[in-house]
Amino acid sequence: MSLTDSQLAFDREHIWHPYTNLKNPTPVFGVESAEGVYLNLTNGQKVVDGMASWWSAIHGYNHPFLNQAIEKQTKKMSHVMFGGLTHEPAIKLSQTLVNITAAKLDCVFLADSGSVAVEVALKMALQFWYSQARPEKNKFLTVRNGYHGDTFGAMSVCDPENGMHAMFAGVLPSHIFVDAPGCKDDDSWNDEDIAQLKSTVAARHTEIAAIILEPIVQGAGGMRVYAPEYLRQVRQICDEYGVLLILDEIATGFGRTGSLFAYEQAQIVPDILCLGKAITGGYMSLAATLTTQNVAQTISRFGGGNLMHGPTFMGNPLACAIANASIELLLASPWQKNVLAIETQLEAELRPLESLPSVHEVRVKGAVGVVEMVQTLDMHTIQPRLVELGVWIRPFGKLLYIMPAYCMPSDELSKLTRAMLTIAEESI
Repeated sequence: MSLTDSQLAFDREHIWHPYTNLKNPTPVFGVESAEGVYLNLTNGQKVVDGMASWWSAIHGYNHPFLNQAIEKQTKKMSHVMFGGLTHEPAIKLSQTLVNITAAKLDCVFLADSGSVAVEVALKMALQFWYSQARPEKNKFLTVRNGYHGDTFGAMSVCDPENGMHAMFAGVLPSHIFVDAPGCKDDDSWNDEDIAQLKSTVAARHTEIAAIILEPIVQGAGGMRVYAPEYLRQVRQICDEYGVLLILDEIATGFGRTGSLFAYEQAQIVPDILCLGKAITGGYMSLAATLTTQNVAQTISRFGGGNLMHGPTFMGNPLACAIANASIELLLASPWQKNVLAIETQLEAELRPLESLPSVHEVRVKGAVGVVEMVQTLDMHTIQPRLVELGVWIRPFGKLLYIMPAYCMPSDELSKLTRAMLTIAEESI
């Protein structure tokens, strides 16, 4: 069913979309339905979705196995408070997360969004040190070009200058930032890449509660790829100076970079791990924060021992049931083969764009393809042009990027890369 002119006008005048304003909103396209890797727009167009709804819809849309799971759970209960109550979907999901992550990560907090998972991780780190009579260890260290969410705690560890939250600098907690890693792979590793972080931790470790990073691929802060060796070095520094390591895998988890979790490529284990986005296959908002028994038991020994967080929709049974089905579907599929095929094709079809004067750099990692332009892209003109080309790609800043569903057929992936080529050529 098409949206009426009055409905679209109401949307423009009254509804905020992510990172937009109501005075001069960017174009918005109605969606009637979605199937597989396609979005069926209300104007009659059918476009290939290159965004997987911001990393999350890894199986594509309207998947019968996931539909069945949500229908089955709805007939039992859609929600029940997690305070003092529990249920099978939450227990099963927590068991699965413990089983598929590193052996030491065996305590689970079920949050309701990625930003909340990060907030919980920060609280865990602060309470860990507070419980040991070390309240002065209340700072977080991170790298520039990072993004960890839009709530206040999460914003405070996003890049304060190049990120999206600079206007809040005066009211956000002040934390410690060092340069982002410049090494793209282990072959290009240089000890200078870690020198600033190491010297900063050495000088300030008595006030640092934890280092928080997005492993291997930085997301919305810059879509940058860096070497696993950097993570190995960070883990060693944390161990040497008594600092916790938080890894934010909300964007990279569940296969996106070619391993089930990106930290596996560095063969390390964080003290705290944040998961989200693809955990439900894009069906519902859900996230999780995992930690070790050491962190959990240390927190639990102080005072009342309570971890001070508890969202209303924590452990939502409907979301947990979908997450169980999505993870089962992922692990039963040839996801590694599919992600590798996507990576190979992205390399072949996007790498030539680096020869264009409008393109600064091409970056590919797993099922992530990034074309960084020389100039900022005008969303008011680029977004309609991409739809005209038959694809749904949502650029931001200078970045034209895709992170398709793992089931993306090669012909449809080529439609996405051809559209990116067209935009790059038209930007010359």
